[in-house]
Amino acid sequence: MKVDGHIHTPFCPHGTKDTFEQYISNAINLGFQEISFTEHAPLPQTFFDTTPDQDSGMDHSLLEDYFSTLSALKSKHKSDIKINIGLEVDYIEGYEEGTKQFLNEYGQYLDDSILSVHFLKKDDNYFCLDFSAELFEHMITKFSTIEAIYEKYYQTLLFSIRSDLGKYKPKRIGHITLVHKFQKKFPVSRSFRTEINEVLTSISKHKLQLDYNGAGVMKPLCGEPYPPDWVIEEAHKQKIPLVYGSDAHSSKDLGQGLTNILSTAKLSSPAETNL
Repeated sequence: MKVDGHIHTPFCPHGTKDTFEQYISNAINLGFQEISFTEHAPLPQTFFDTTPDQDSGMDHSLLEDYFSTLSALKSKHKSDIKINIGLEVDYIEGYEEGTKQFLNEYGQYLDDSILSVHFLKKDDNYFCLDFSAELFEHMITKFSTIEAIYEKYYQTLLFSIRSDLGKYKPKRIGHITLVHKFQKKFPVSRSFRTEINEVLTSISKHKLQLDYNGAGVMKPLCGEPYPPDWVIEEAHKQKIPLVYGSDAHSSKDLGQGLTNILSTAKLSSPAETNL
């Protein structure tokens, strides 16, 4: 089963305007039998998006249109490809209750979903760690060291895995080494294997899936998938289900990084898990 479990859409405020039909047509041409559209969910209503463009999540007013559009496309293409209606939900430290309320309201409409960390809390401020190399460099001045950013990232990942977000909490944890996105420009002094292994152990304990994300391969300052091969080997040892995700923000990005990771991973579909 060839699956892409992490695809963005024309509803993405920082993506392209490629149509759903372009994504679907390209997925079929590439031989995918199942795809999940996982647009960035609206951020908690009381949270201030600190990115320069304030475009990290979908506008809340567009959700109904998003769900109805995908529902129609599921039906239209059911004989061609399995389409899952999904969201990529941000875990933001301190906003767990708002996220839980959102999922309680909209989780019933989801076939699939991903829980990701993009924002890190420092004192009373929040920083988007993957927006740009320039903003990551600014973060270093606020956190004092690159290592401190990594430490906070993996701590926040653990918070996300262990958090009570209700019965509709996403079953898959997104790109767990996203903090490595700019590693070639801002190298760290240690591997963070202990922290990453703790994250994997927690994912296994909570019977969650892992997003095996090919986008990092295409990022010039990263050059590897999220997560890299050694992490995948450890995930296999713990029998954590892996779901490939292109993290495509345009139709041409479907399948990105997939040829780089097929040799090291046994991949699942979103439904193939021991939940």
